[in-house]
Amino acid sequence: MTVIDANRMHEIETRYPEYFHRSFRQRFGGLMILIATLLYSLYAVWFFDLPKLFAEAHWERVGIYLSQWVSYDVQPEFRIGDDGSIDIRYPRFSPLGNNPHPDWLVNNPDGSITVSISGTGRSVTVSKNETIVTAHGVSVPVEVSSGAPKVVGPVPGWMTVYDDNVLADLGFAGNVSISVDRVKIRKRFMGWANFIFDTQSSFFDKPFGEVVSLIVSGPRIKPDQSNLSLAFDDIWNNSEWQHGDVWTKLFQTIVMAFLGTLLGSLTAFPLAFLAARNITPNRLLNQILKRFFDFLRSVDMLIWALFLTRAFGPGPLAGSGAIFLTETGTLGKLYSEGLENIDNKPREGIKSTGAQTVLVHRYGIMPQIVPVFVSQTLYQWESNVRGATIIGAVGAGGIGLKLWEAMRTNANWENVAYMVILILIVVFIFDTASNALRHRLMGTKAH
Repeated sequence: MTVIDANRMHEIETRYPEYFHRSFRQRFGGLMILIATLLYSLYAVWFFDLPKLFAEAHWERVGIYLSQWVSYDVQPEFRIGDDGSIDIRYPRFSPLGNNPHPDWLVNNPDGSITVSISGTGRSVTVSKNETIVTAHGVSVPVEVSSGAPKVVGPVPGWMTVYDDNVLADLGFAGNVSISVDRVKIRKRFMGWANFIFDTQSSFFDKPFGEVVSLIVSGPRIKPDQSNLSLAFDDIWNNSEWQHGDVWTKLFQTIVMAFLGTLLGSLTAFPLAFLAARNITPNRLLNQILKRFFDFLRSVDMLIWALFLTRAFGPGPLAGSGAIFLTETGTLGKLYSEGLENIDNKPREGIKSTGAQTVLVHRYGIMPQIVPVFVSQTLYQWESNVRGATIIGAVGAGGIGLKLWEAMRTNANWENVAYMVILILIVVFIFDTASNALRHRLMGTKAH
C-alpha cells in the first residue's frame, strides 16, 4: 500500500489543478443543465396547455383515418315500400359497379334480406316490419312499422337511439343506420378497391387468369385497339385512383426538386467566389453577397412558393422558382464558407508560377472543393425532393397539391395512403442514391 505524504500531495495538486480545483461550472454544470431542461419542459407544458390539448383531442379519429387508409366500404341502402317490398340501392360510384350482386347479401324465402357484415357473426336482417342486428353474441330487433324506429328490449352499448333513427356501431366492420322507411349499411373491407381496373373498365371484376388470357391471346374487346393497350389505358386512366395523374404529379415533384437545385447551385457557385474573403478581397462585396444569401435562405421555401404562385399562378414553375431562390441562398452560404476554409498552399504555389487567375482557381481551388460542393448539392437535392411535396400543397404543383386535394375531401384516405407510400418510396430511392454518390465522391465507405 502506497502512502502519499503532504508534500507529494501538494505537488500533485499543483501539477493537475483542473482535477483538484474545479470551477463551479465544472462541478455543477451537468446538474444545472438538467434543472434548466426540467424547468423548460414545465414551461412548455404550461405554454402549450398540453393537459387541455390532450383532453380535448379527437383521438378516435386517428383510428378512423388509419382504418380508412387500408380499407374501403360498400354502402347498400334498403328502401322499404308501403307494400312491403325492399328496394336495394347503392351509391352512384359504388366500388361494386353498376349492377352488383355480392355473395354476402342473401334474399330469404320470407322476403327479408340478410347482410353478413363480417365473418365474426355480425349480420343485419331487413324485413318490412323490423330490422334485426346481430353482433357481440346478441340479436337486437328494431321495429320500423310505427312513426319512429324502436329497439325491442334493452339497448346495448354499441347501439344509439335518436329521434328518427337508430345507429348500430359494429366497429371496424361498419355500422347500420335504421329509420322507418330505410336501412343504410356501411360494410368495410380490407384492401384497396379497384386499384387496377375501375368499374368502367372492360376488365373490371374479371379473375386475374382471365385478364392475362385476354391480354395475351384473347379476341379484341375493341376492334381498333389491342387488349394490351386497352388494359394499359384502363389502368392509367383509372377514375378512382387516377394513376396517370398521380404519377405525372410525382414526376413533376422530382423535376421541380432537380431543376430548382440545379439552377440554385449554378447561380450560387460563381457568387460564392465573390463572397469568399480569401478569394475576392473586397469586404463590401463580400458582405453584400453574404447578406443576400442570408435573405434568400431566411425566407422559407413555403413562403417563396406562396409569393410565386401569386405572381405566376399555381403550377410547377412556382415550385421550381421557390426551390431555386432558397437553394441559391443556402448553397451560396455553404460554398462561400467552404472556399474560405480551403488550404491556400496549392493556390499560392500555382500563383507563384505566374498562372492566370482562371488557372489558379482551376488547379489550386477546384480539386479541393468539388467533392465537398457536389456532396452538399446532392444532400440539398434529396432534401428538396421532400420539400417539393410540401410546397405543392400551397399550389406550387406536383404531388403535394394532389395529396392536399385528396385530404380536403376527408373521404379519400386510401388515395392519401397511396400517394404517401409513393412519396416514401421516391424519398428512399433518392436518399440511397445520393448517399452512395456522396460517399463515392468523398472516398468514404457507405454504411
